[in-house]
Amino acid sequence: MSYSHFSTECDEYHGLVRDFGAGDAGPKNLKRDGRRIGGPRPGIVVLCGSTRFYELFQQENYRLTMEGFIVLSVGFYAHAADRAHGQTVGITPEQKFQLDDLHKRKIDLADRVFVIDPGGYIGDSTRSEIEYAEALGRPIEYLSARHAAVHPSALADVS
Repeated sequence: MSYSHFSTECDEYHGLVRDFGAGDAGPKNLKRDGRRIGGPRPGIVVLCGSTRFYELFQQENYRLTMEGFIVLSVGFYAHAADRAHGQTVGITPEQKFQLDDLHKRKIDLADRVFVIDPGGYIGDSTRSEIEYAEALGRPIEYLSARHAAVHPSALADVS
């Protein structure tokens, strides 16, 4: 899963994601009914947090998608494999490292980060992702802060 991310081609590949179809009014961007497709790229949000919060990942993915964002999320729920994948599946330490690295590439692609941290819970992998996003200057929003603003008395300590 590794690749030379900090290469000279990086900008070229990011441009594919960042600028698709924007401003192109040509006929290739018309649907059969004459409506335009393409146009300005929606914002990209990456979800970070412990995979034990499978249901919250699904809820926030749905919410942000319905708000018009492109949502990047985890693809393997190590702490919720029985619910997410229909079976209990383990991973090796090497695979865990590769998945963590892959998620950081998703942070590279994202415009902002949304951290799923019920009760303020942040594990080691999530902390590493937050530090990475901060180093890139990505804006970070936390579920616990959003939830506290809506329901100040409803936060529970999750351990």
